[in-house]
Amino acid sequence: MRLLFILICLCCFSCTSKKNVKNPAQVLALEKRVRPVHDTIGFTKYNWQLDSIYNRLGIKDSKNNMQWKAAISPHDDYKYAGRLYYESLKGINANTIILIGVAHRARNFKLQDKIIFGDFTHWQSPYGDLKVSDLNAEIMAQLPKSSYLVHNDMQELEHSLEAIIPFLHRKNKNLQIIPILVPYINYETIDSNSNALSDVVAKILKEKHLTYGKDVAVVISNDAVHYGTENWNGDLAPFGVDDEGTKKARALDMKIIEKCLINKISTEKVKTFTEYTVQNTDYKEYKWVWCGRYSVPFGVSFANKLNQALYNKPLTGTFLNYASSIDHELIKVEDLGMGTTAIATQKHWVGYASIKYE
Repeated sequence: MRLLFILICLCCFSCTSKKNVKNPAQVLALEKRVRPVHDTIGFTKYNWQLDSIYNRLGIKDSKNNMQWKAAISPHDDYKYAGRLYYESLKGINANTIILIGVAHRARNFKLQDKIIFGDFTHWQSPYGDLKVSDLNAEIMAQLPKSSYLVHNDMQELEHSLEAIIPFLHRKNKNLQIIPILVPYINYETIDSNSNALSDVVAKILKEKHLTYGKDVAVVISNDAVHYGTENWNGDLAPFGVDDEGTKKARALDMKIIEKCLINKISTEKVKTFTEYTVQNTDYKEYKWVWCGRYSVPFGVSFANKLNQALYNKPLTGTFLNYASSIDHELIKVEDLGMGTTAIATQKHWVGYASIKYE
């Protein structure tokens, strides 16, 4: 009798187990998949490195109640742009950040015309593994399949978002992220794909009673002009590499910012930005070499349309600061085990724009 009871129990266990067996896709979904740090030279890998940079910049930790809805931040080496990261992100205090990044190596994978998601569950950060929000999968499930793709290899090789993450994670240990990369995309596709993304995100925020700026915000990764004649792929100095040439290049960057990225945002401003930065005859070619020639118009368009969908009014952009890799005293990082990934001279420099949106 006892043997019969055991056999019955085993049979029941077997049947119950079969009901609970997950298919491979379900098992995979339960696995922790961490996106590792790619750049350990220009950015911080350990929390004490960024803590030291804060100290050297004289930045005092202080909580604030600002609720910026979006911001544009640099992604160059901390030695060059460290302070501007802090200035660009200090008003971003939401627990969930939609990160809009550059896809520097899109050409390697022949990626174009679709925004790029990943299916990592976490990203490695100096302050511990950072959770990718469950909204990441929810957004993809509702987006038109023609507007996006999942490409972990591209996300793993791209540094433009991992540059920003430590500054956000340091001040908010509850942070969650939704990382999106933007490869080669023309203006028409930027317009349609940002429409699709804003519609989906607006719907989700309404359903979950989440507030734009307070609960969810957008951060756009960008470096402005890449200028000079040395260590670039070609001559990127149409104004020359003397003091006057540098002054003119900086002035053009400021003109683009003032005409396209601040005050009340509109589709016309976004389109004008693309006309400044990419060739009219070939959107894959630079016209004025901004690293964020796709991430900026897509990110600003998306953030603005999201605000219009939720509040029926455009975002307002406010200029915070502009700097370059050669116009200010640099932070000492070498003793922290860090360095630079490129030179900074009048023949090779990068500009950085810092803008907030409310």
